[in-house]
Amino acid sequence: MKLRLLCIFFGFLQFSCTSQAQKINGVSYVAAPNPINQNHVDPVVKLHANYAAVMPFGFLRKLNGTEVVHNTDRQWFGETRKGAKQYAELLQKNNINIMVKPQIWVWNGEFTGLISMENETDWKAFEASYESFILEYASLAEEIDAEMFCIGTELHTFVAARPEFWNALITKVKKIYKGKLTYAENWDSFEKVPFWKQLDFIGIDAYFPLSEEKIPTLESLQKGWQSHKDKIVNLSKKVDRKILFTEYGYRSIEYTGKEPWDSNRKGKVLNLKAQEIALQALYNEFWKEDWFAGGFIWKWFHNYEKSGGLEDFYFTPQNKPAEKIVRETYKLHQ
Repeated sequence: MKLRLLCIFFGFLQFSCTSQAQKINGVSYVAAPNPINQNHVDPVVKLHANYAAVMPFGFLRKLNGTEVVHNTDRQWFGETRKGAKQYAELLQKNNINIMVKPQIWVWNGEFTGLISMENETDWKAFEASYESFILEYASLAEEIDAEMFCIGTELHTFVAARPEFWNALITKVKKIYKGKLTYAENWDSFEKVPFWKQLDFIGIDAYFPLSEEKIPTLESLQKGWQSHKDKIVNLSKKVDRKILFTEYGYRSIEYTGKEPWDSNRKGKVLNLKAQEIALQALYNEFWKEDWFAGGFIWKWFHNYEKSGGLEDFYFTPQNKPAEKIVRETYKLHQ
């Protein structure tokens, strides 16, 4: 753990020492069609990020599809094993730690939490395909000596329906990969995951509803966190694991605290200040807590100069006032 020392001289030498625990100050590094270069990594370094989630993808045709298509030449470079390795190794050269976080995309953007099979035969086929997908990237995580590996993202129906499979999968992953493990569950289902004690961190995609206000204040957003925070703390104590926000973030829109998970393009009104305030509220509530490990902001694009900006109402803080809030917080807790 790194310590920051503040030394003050009052006629004679006195040391007044304050400390801020190092956090996982992460970015969710979006897969791109092409390899990345140093110019694409420099902005991550300037953000004072010390972690990046590298996210290879598998694809399902429908919510009850049995085949996770992955690591093919039909995917973008960054979505494949070769691409994830190239991204990770260049980030590592810049002293950025890596979480390998394989994710599923369902055709038409259907929510992965609703993935479910119709019969036992289909479940077995899907499980075999999902296991192949996860073990492929557990192998990569071990190969590149990644600090962390995420065994799944927002799959609560699958988790609830097939607990034996998940127990077996975790055992198989641990035989391949020797680093830290987590799983990324959605904000409304994280308390239901049965295998947290088998992992190193409780992973939450932290899109909690906080405020009904059009332009929320810092005070209302922090107040909105309290009931959620109680549940988070209780689970952390119960299973003796630190909390990791495997994803967190807000869109730069009005009502940004109402349904933070909403990625709909229609009917949104740009508001840069709302994103800035919402991130500050989250940092105020969590980054100071000992039971909180840190998090990965959603999301960060490789081509910095063309990403985000003052007319962008999506999640990225890039080239927006919110980026300064992220940078200052990450610098304080690096």
